[in-house]
Amino acid sequence: MWLVAGAVALFLAGCATTRPGADPRDPWEPMNRGIFEFNETFDEVAFKPVAVAYKAVTPRLVRSGVTNFFNNMGDAWSLVNNVLQAKPRGAVESYFRILVNTFLGLGGLLDVATDIGIEPRTEDLGQTLGLWGIPTGPYLVLPFFGPSSLRDAIATPADSFGYPVTWVNPVSLRNSLAALNAVDKRANYLRAGEMLEESALDKYVFSRDVFLQKRRNDIFDGSPPPEEETETPQAPEAPADKP
Repeated sequence: MWLVAGAVALFLAGCATTRPGADPRDPWEPMNRGIFEFNETFDEVAFKPVAVAYKAVTPRLVRSGVTNFFNNMGDAWSLVNNVLQAKPRGAVESYFRILVNTFLGLGGLLDVATDIGIEPRTEDLGQTLGLWGIPTGPYLVLPFFGPSSLRDAIATPADSFGYPVTWVNPVSLRNSLAALNAVDKRANYLRAGEMLEESALDKYVFSRDVFLQKRRNDIFDGSPPPEEETETPQAPEAPADKP
């Protein structure tokens, strides 16, 4: 599915036209707003009701175990990207998170690592590319997947390949796990979505600004330089670890 997202990103980039006077971060705003409205409709009609039902019928302890299980899988790709970003501390902590949660946390159902003080060091290829100087590119809303950027959208096929669920066979089990992961994530954001509905005057602008700011913070480990400085750091030396 992420391969499709990457291909769609490239196709949309080729088809989109820049609107005069647009936010420089979002030159394809008319196209993005159309995709945003499509995603909102799909979510309201098909995705959100499933997440609401899942949350209603699944005990909190079980939902927590599902979230922990998929997060434990994600730590493997974070380990790879910590290595690619030359962050030895993040790589070591990701490695020990996998060991502790897999063997002491019942295959990842329990987040024992966090309980003993080994915090997640979540990284992906989009962050890695950004850290080493690849510009964000225009803001881009992907069908079904939501807010992204041209850089992140192009990175998503590799992020998908690096996520262990992609390697699961048979395909029917892989698809079931992917669907469960998507529904579980959506259920975890139900309350945040309700607050957004209540507070945002322009939901599209709010979502865009929050996404871009969060990605910028992620790349710089929560300490981005002032906006007038370059968007991505120079990399003559290995970047520092997260504190």
